[in-house]
Amino acid sequence: MTIDGLIILDHTGRPIIQSNFASSPAYPLLHIDAVNDALAKSPAGAVDPVLYVSGPSGPSACCHVACNGLRFLCPVSGEVDPLFVFAFIQTFVDILRDYFGDLSAASIRENFDIVYQLLEEVIDDGYPLTTELNALRDIVLPPTFLKKVISVAGITGLSKATGHPFSSPIPWRKAGLRYNNNEIKFDVIEDLDAIVNKNGSVVTSTVWGKVQARSHLSGVPDLLMTFTNPQVLTDCSFHPCVRLQRWTRDKSLSFVPPDGAFVLMEYRYTPPNAALTASSQANIPLPIALKSSVTLTEGGGTLDLTLTSRMGIAMQSATVELFLGSGAQSANFMVSGGGSWNFDPKTLILRWTISPVPSSSSHTLRGSFTSSETVPRIGSALKATYEIQPHSYSGLKVDQLKVSGEQYKTYKGVRLRAGGSIEFRW
Repeated sequence: MTIDGLIILDHTGRPIIQSNFASSPAYPLLHIDAVNDALAKSPAGAVDPVLYVSGPSGPSACCHVACNGLRFLCPVSGEVDPLFVFAFIQTFVDILRDYFGDLSAASIRENFDIVYQLLEEVIDDGYPLTTELNALRDIVLPPTFLKKVISVAGITGLSKATGHPFSSPIPWRKAGLRYNNNEIKFDVIEDLDAIVNKNGSVVTSTVWGKVQARSHLSGVPDLLMTFTNPQVLTDCSFHPCVRLQRWTRDKSLSFVPPDGAFVLMEYRYTPPNAALTASSQANIPLPIALKSSVTLTEGGGTLDLTLTSRMGIAMQSATVELFLGSGAQSANFMVSGGGSWNFDPKTLILRWTISPVPSSSSHTLRGSFTSSETVPRIGSALKATYEIQPHSYSGLKVDQLKVSGEQYKTYKGVRLRAGGSIEFRW
């Protein structure tokens, strides 16, 4: 499974940077045109993530992902699992964010030399190579440190990286790390994906979770993390630092952590009584309810939406979106119970935002819109997204975290965050 290359487009669809392609120069242009044509034909931006591209050398596919106004393209011409390509794109995006902080067209243009160096390291002959951030920082210097070296030394050109980039016996951790304050913090983040039909019944619902960590520990500490209810976790995947045998034996995480931010594990939440019911989806209660009344008339329509919180705590925010059709021209709405709305004439999406959402509260959006179409063809579902903190669908709790191998005092912290995306069909 190989990747032909990587292309980064700005918000106008113009290429900023692309890797070297072994094929003809026209090959990447075909994929850029294919993505731009697909986006131009879809006003709402709903384009298939994998596009078929025909060319003189044969058919190929283009996997693309939008991120922060940019679009990352990976052309592939062989038998490649799309998930393999998307995993590589996400990994490269995470690397760029770690290097530049703000991922944008401007930051990439300002550091195009570093991006090219990273491309040379992370992919070799179509295969992902060095993707560990700690190893990459020894090979390709981050821009802030690079500028500091150049300004202090008063030289031109690029500074050389360290002479021993792979000196550490642990690939994901640098050697000789020292901190005045030793700390490690964890974020347990869970996201609910659900579909609700027009009768209000849950068609499907799944909770995906991950444990993110940020480590600043000196030396080479060995950590052991245990949970109070690990039996609710299924389909787990782990960072390479986790010892799989220990997890298989007693559901404990034993690992030597990387330095900085990393994802320790990812999982899917399975309700304890899922095996006793015909459908496990009904066992995951939805934190919000959305009732809708949509009436389409000639040249427009009216909407009456009511969002109700089912939570016993306040939610940080909730957003409801609806595509008003390719002919939508204007909108006029009123909200009650707090919140605001806006209509984007470019994407033709009506967006209703409530922040914060008090516990057990109800909010209403009523109004109308006009359209150049005789019978408007609006979206068949409303998309609701929200954020809750602190909250956990699975009730996953960290029982204890032991640090061995070092003698210093360690500051530890765990934070719970939950979010979701629910499609309400009307």
